[in-house]
Amino acid sequence: MALIESKKQRTLVGNLIRGVILWILSLAMILPLLWMITAALKSNSSIMSIPPQWIPREFHWENFPEGLAAVKFWPRFANTIFITIMCVIGQVISCSLVGYGLARIKFPGRKIWFYLFVSSMMLPAMVGLIPVYRLWTGLGLLNTYWPLIIPAFLGSPFYTFLIRQFLMGVPKAFDEAAKIDGAGHLRILFQIILPIIKPAIITIVIMQFQASWNEYLSPLIYLIDGEKWTLSLAVASYSTLYAVEWNKFMATDLIYMLPSLLLFFCAQKYFMQGLGSLTTAGIK
Repeated sequence: MALIESKKQRTLVGNLIRGVILWILSLAMILPLLWMITAALKSNSSIMSIPPQWIPREFHWENFPEGLAAVKFWPRFANTIFITIMCVIGQVISCSLVGYGLARIKFPGRKIWFYLFVSSMMLPAMVGLIPVYRLWTGLGLLNTYWPLIIPAFLGSPFYTFLIRQFLMGVPKAFDEAAKIDGAGHLRILFQIILPIIKPAIITIVIMQFQASWNEYLSPLIYLIDGEKWTLSLAVASYSTLYAVEWNKFMATDLIYMLPSLLLFFCAQKYFMQGLGSLTTAGIK
């Protein structure tokens, strides 16, 4: 009995120590966000005051509408959300099709294609920057959204790998039962497989949404007309085209971050389940 009590105490102490360490480490990520919030509600002069004021003496709510107006937020929000949604749709469709083919359809060279997909993840994006730019320029698509959207419909090696690993853990009895009922590959994929691997799909949606929403380099290269800019370019230009008013800059940045945060918090259950299942999908 004494041994059991001693073991419980050690477990309690261990959990307490881990909790304290996690709280301390989390401060490194929480404090910058808290500083952004408090800076967005201050006057520009009080941001640099020493000692720092964590709680503003006066709340300047006008920083938000004035900051949004300075970067023409809503037209560029529409540009960004259109590009982001199209990229998410493209990645989900293309990676599901390719991942299903690599996991479920037997064809010559299937393993070679899979190894090529995986190995392509080791190539840095900068390798193809100039050739791809010349390609879009030659097609006359510079200063359009197509160079930002079309690559999403060609798939991503990592997302394809994620789908393929999930499918390796799904019993093939589902496919066989559907084939007996006369279903083809597309019907099996969209009506049977995709609902089963919903955590993987939601993981792709969250990751691609954040990647497209925060993409800076590609819009900087391909979008010349300021009216077609995305929010990443507009927010970045705030500190270069104007005398920096840090309170309004922080207010604009908070609104810019909000869609990604809301999406993650609404779907974090499936996101964590998707990443957790990735490590065991090939074992099941």
